[in-house]
Amino acid sequence: MKNNVMRRMLSVSLAAAMVVSLSACGPKETEQAEKQEMDVTLDQIKLGEDYTDIEADLKFLTHKTDVVDTTFKGYIEEFQKLYPNINIEYEGITDYANDITTRLTTGDWGDICMVPTNVDKDELGNYFTKLGDKGALAENYEENMLNNFAYQDAVYGVPSMANVQGVIYNKAVFEEAGITELPKTPDEFLDALEAIKEKTDAIPLYTNFAAGWTMTAWDAYIDGGATGDPDFANTGLTKGKDPFADRGDGTGPYAVYNTLYEAVKRGLTEDDPTTTDWEGSKGRLNNGEIGCMALGSWSVIQIQQAGSNADDIGYMTFPITVDGKQYAAAGPDYNYGINCNSSRDNQIAAMCYIKWLVEESGFAQGEGGLSIVKGDEYPEALQALEGIELVVNNPAASGEENLFNDINNDSELGINVSGAVPTQIVEEAVSGSKTMEELSAEWNEKWTAAQESNGVEF
Repeated sequence: MKNNVMRRMLSVSLAAAMVVSLSACGPKETEQAEKQEMDVTLDQIKLGEDYTDIEADLKFLTHKTDVVDTTFKGYIEEFQKLYPNINIEYEGITDYANDITTRLTTGDWGDICMVPTNVDKDELGNYFTKLGDKGALAENYEENMLNNFAYQDAVYGVPSMANVQGVIYNKAVFEEAGITELPKTPDEFLDALEAIKEKTDAIPLYTNFAAGWTMTAWDAYIDGGATGDPDFANTGLTKGKDPFADRGDGTGPYAVYNTLYEAVKRGLTEDDPTTTDWEGSKGRLNNGEIGCMALGSWSVIQIQQAGSNADDIGYMTFPITVDGKQYAAAGPDYNYGINCNSSRDNQIAAMCYIKWLVEESGFAQGEGGLSIVKGDEYPEALQALEGIELVVNNPAASGEENLFNDINNDSELGINVSGAVPTQIVEEAVSGSKTMEELSAEWNEKWTAAQESNGVEF
């Protein structure tokens, strides 16, 4: 049985390894349309007052395939009450992370997309329209949410919403297992999973391994949430020595990844990771067949709506405590970006729609995320996290904006891109061929070599 599982897992690993950096492809100049220079920015537009007569047909590429014909259709209808001559066609893409990377290189992909995470910052202007200066946009939006796709103070992507990184769980399953307090450390979390296995019929932790993209959730825990340090991503990971080593105090990247390793090793996950089903898992968590899953806060609404037990769905921060305090990593979800090769009218129309989505649509709250608009309230699903400090990564220093991407690509670890590290953890925990100490040493070796090749000195 284990050999069959491992053969299937190999095919998943190879698929993850095929995710490549957009910068490695490079723009194909001969295929790109002519870039249109713009003098309009997002902050200058007054919704419902400016450009109400503009005419445009927009194509919008999205990863949200499940709501193209429902929620998004409703958004278009509401938006067109203000802008009746702007038509929007959504194209849902199932394998978004891979497909968008290929399509962007042509320049002729549409007008709006969700910006992929592997675009180097100094290349942003080759693909996307400048939406404004960070300082001007920060008058209305949370400034620390504008860093991901900003370069030299120019912002090329605006978040659709912000996410908190934690664990979604079934309250009824936890109660049946006798878990009266949410776990705050990796050991407490693993003890809770053991209790679920012993006292309930639920799968304690469902990995969603087969989906691939879901594994990147584990990467999202390793910086601010696991250290309490908003500079860790830059100083501790990008430029730190052996960042994957065991810190010995239950914090940092090792503690996060070891939690997954131990859960799989101890049989606290599904029997065969290769047979997991993302769509099916939503209903199974809702009805108590699954105890918990590692997913961003965006998942809460989807799980609540997947069955009749919405009140049983809760959300907690990842179980790590730093010097007696818990933190939760927070950061932007996918960012809206506009094709710099679209016509001037299409770019302006796209800005109007993006601004409406961020400020008026209610998308963030409807998805269980945080709005990036200053003053907006927490959605009800996340109010349990109030009192836990949210940590948003600080931007890289000037001149080092691409350093993490370069090291990440050269190391082939694919952090927050391919899920290669969590994928390998599940494989090795199932096979028993490598210990966590051996894995972390392997990652550190690859990371160090990539750091040195990119000029990082210790």
